[in-house]
Amino acid sequence: MQKERIYVFIDSQNLHHSILLQDWEVDYKKLYILLKKKYRASKVFYFIGYTKKNIRLYERLSSYGYTLIYKPTLVVYKNGKRTMKGNVDGELILQVMIEYKNYTKAIIISGDGDYLCVIKYLQEKNKLEKIIVPNIKCYSSLLRPYAYKIVDIELHRRDIER
Repeated sequence: MQKERIYVFIDSQNLHHSILLQDWEVDYKKLYILLKKKYRASKVFYFIGYTKKNIRLYERLSSYGYTLIYKPTLVVYKNGKRTMKGNVDGELILQVMIEYKNYTKAIIISGDGDYLCVIKYLQEKNKLEKIIVPNIKCYSSLLRPYAYKIVDIELHRRDIER
C-alpha cells in the first residue's frame, strides 16, 4: 500500500487579504505546525509575489519549512495609489500538476474560483483532500459543489492567530 503524502498549496494573497478583512492575522509558523500535525502535510508550498524588500519575510517563511514559489510582481497604479501585484494562480495550478505524482492527496488553501479547474481535476482523480478557505463568508460560489471538502480556517483561528 502506498504511503500517504499530503501536499498543501497556499495562495498567499488570498489567505493574507481574506484574513485581514476579518481583523486578525495568521502566525505562519503556527499555521505550518497545524498543517503538519492536523493535516499530516508532507510538503507545504507557499505561493507569493517577489519583491526585494520582502527578503526577510521569505527567509522566515523558509525557516519554518514552507517551500516558496515566487511570482514576479508588477507595479500597478490604482486611484493614484502605487501597489505591487503578483497574481499567483497560474503558478499554483502549474505546481499542483508538476508535483502530481509525488503526493497522494492535495489541500488547497484559497477561496478563489480560479482554482476550480484544478480542484475539479483533483477530485475526479480522488486526490483532493480539502479546500481550506480563508473567509467562509466570501469565497467563490464556483467552489460550492465541493462544499463537503471545504474547511473554514476560522475553525483553527485560536491555534494560528498571531
